[in-house]
Amino acid sequence: MRDLSAGPRVLLKRLRELMAEPLEPQERLDRIVRQIAQNMVAEVCSVYVLRSDGVLELYATEGLNKTAVHLAQLKMGQGLVGTIAASARPLNLSDAQSHPAFTYLPETGEEIYHSFLGVPILRTGRALGVLVVQNKAQRNYREDEVEALETTAMVLAEMVATGELKKITKPGLELDLSRPVTIDGNSYGEGIGLGYVVLHEPRIVVTNLLNEDTEQELQRLAEALGSLRISIDDMLSRRDVSMEGEHRAVLETYRMFAHDRGWVRKLEEAIRNGLTAEAAVERVQSETKARMIRLTDPYLRERMHDFDDLANRLLRQLFGYGAQRSANRLLRQLSGYGAKRSAADFPNDAIVVARAMGAAELLDYPRENVRGLVLEEGAVTSHVVIVARAMGIPVVGQAAGAVALAENRDAIIVDGDDAKVHLRPMADLQRAYEEKVRFRARRQAQFRALRDVEPLTKDGKRITLQMNAGLLVDLPHLNEAGAEGIGLFRTELQFMIASTMPKAEEQEVFYRNVLKQTGTKPVTFRTLDIGGDKVVPYFRAADEENPALGWRAIRLSLDRPGLLRTQFRAMLKATAGAELKMMLPMVTEVTELKAARGLLQKEIERQSKLGEQLPRKLQFGAMLEVPALLWQLDELMAEVDFVSVGSNDLFQFAMAVDRGNARVSDRFDVLGRPFLRILREIVRAGERNCTPVTLCGEMASKPLSAMALLGLGFRSVSMSPTAVGPVKAMLLALDAGRLNERLEAALDDVKSDASIRQLLVDFAAANGIPV
Repeated sequence: MRDLSAGPRVLLKRLRELMAEPLEPQERLDRIVRQIAQNMVAEVCSVYVLRSDGVLELYATEGLNKTAVHLAQLKMGQGLVGTIAASARPLNLSDAQSHPAFTYLPETGEEIYHSFLGVPILRTGRALGVLVVQNKAQRNYREDEVEALETTAMVLAEMVATGELKKITKPGLELDLSRPVTIDGNSYGEGIGLGYVVLHEPRIVVTNLLNEDTEQELQRLAEALGSLRISIDDMLSRRDVSMEGEHRAVLETYRMFAHDRGWVRKLEEAIRNGLTAEAAVERVQSETKARMIRLTDPYLRERMHDFDDLANRLLRQLFGYGAQRSANRLLRQLSGYGAKRSAADFPNDAIVVARAMGAAELLDYPRENVRGLVLEEGAVTSHVVIVARAMGIPVVGQAAGAVALAENRDAIIVDGDDAKVHLRPMADLQRAYEEKVRFRARRQAQFRALRDVEPLTKDGKRITLQMNAGLLVDLPHLNEAGAEGIGLFRTELQFMIASTMPKAEEQEVFYRNVLKQTGTKPVTFRTLDIGGDKVVPYFRAADEENPALGWRAIRLSLDRPGLLRTQFRAMLKATAGAELKMMLPMVTEVTELKAARGLLQKEIERQSKLGEQLPRKLQFGAMLEVPALLWQLDELMAEVDFVSVGSNDLFQFAMAVDRGNARVSDRFDVLGRPFLRILREIVRAGERNCTPVTLCGEMASKPLSAMALLGLGFRSVSMSPTAVGPVKAMLLALDAGRLNERLEAALDDVKSDASIRQLLVDFAAANGIPV
């Protein structure tokens, strides 16, 4: 090979001309490999493209037997070419045939060539194929030659990505970029969504790959890096970024990468080889991502995400985003805030795919267009998941690699029931899911027909069916589902999606809007339940080893009485002349209720002194979530007007099980004897104290467990809006008295190990009860 000091620039210029010519795909590819071989004085240049079946097929060659094109093939990981694609790393060999991975393909006639240089054709960290040059003489290729070939591979990556090569792909086969992919994740929200991918952070598409002026591009890179570093330093110095914690840790990592000389040197080398500053960033980003994506260490994989995000920020700088705009964008992401989206930005059936996002960012999308959400990260308790479930859309989390594998407007299916994401599904799978959705729609139509039917069991027990909510977007479901009211309104969600602490006036307006939309139907407001896993960006507590059992909910509110009094004040004003029903979360001792009631009384006296109208009726209640209250039931019932059982937390605390931990979350059954006995005692305490008892939680949302609750004596339950119909259909067919007899006998039997769940299943089957 000759000296390549000017080679890459000449080659890239010629390739740009070839890409612009009106040529058929095969002719264009043939001329490209011929041009590469000529420029690099290589006796062989070949392009292998990865198909959807994991096979690398020879698509074009200069130097090998032409008859081998579209016939010669290697599996992923097989031979030198397969090894390059699998590892996403180049191979530079002086004697290819002595390498242990070498696989001889007799149809190619490559046995006379010894030296071998192969580089992966990468796009967003994914290998789309392999570009190879070969020579007869034994030699190792120089670093600048490797760099030149890697730069050239970028052009081929764009050619593959445009879909141009589909025209010369064998019938019945697909390229890897368009292959169907199924990703397993965790179900964070039930349901099925069919639609098209909308990447929450769309990849910036670099169309101008080749530079005209190297020095100018180096200057542009230096200026963009300088602006990026200044913006990160500025964010670190802001008062709204705490001195410690996750936000600062992320920014410190960004600063470390932004000043990394190795990264900058690679970018500069790519520019000197003929790329624009944008193309250089994309190339280095893709190569680094391809190598790091195969790491198993969770810390290093997290650093990969940080690096990837920083590279995207540098691209935005180069594309003209100002430093301040970039800084504000990052802070919005860290705090859960984004820019408003218009309905024209994405399809009617949009499935939002994101690594992570804030609750407010999801609300920025037109709600009527969003059919599902896919997250690479997140947890079932994260803010955005809570909001998504409130919107009634399916959610799959922990869907590893979804962002890298998806392209905007790819067809996608989100199966929140089975925790699967199907990208670019096969036609038969698409049809199967469409039929499944039609079946669910028919069932929902049947449930809607029950909307105005009075919820009476077969033996005449009147059941109150309410729904859970927390945002204004929830409220249209109230009439759609036929719920009789809101049994749990999570007031903390307003705080979670706000960038600053909502003032009393803002809270008052919000509660007024809630009551206006619900009309005459009752609403039970739960006071602020933040802390633990419910973090708000402007209120940071110290890290706790076990936040679920830490400084949260009523504990935090009593330690910050101004916070609780402000909320009481807003609720009292919003319900002036109407009924106010409120309850306190995470109560452990009855003394906490007395302290909170004292603060409420002070606000009532303040309102009276100011001559402001008070609610005509006030009901004060508590959530029973902490097992300690089980030994204070009579004192509790005497102190409050009603009790609401939070079955999710009560089960978690009573059974010492973290419901977010997959290893133990299914170990114990909510329909097992221990927990059902606990619930029975609560019902009995309510009856002997004449205190209404309701239950809100996952148990109420599933027909089988809801049936158990009615059998235990619960006459009021609150659930997700979509569960109201199925639960009503169940209770209309239920003889609650007969079930109560069966349950009481089973729970009193201390010697039996028979499954209560199976008893319930058998009872439902024998009595024709839909569960």
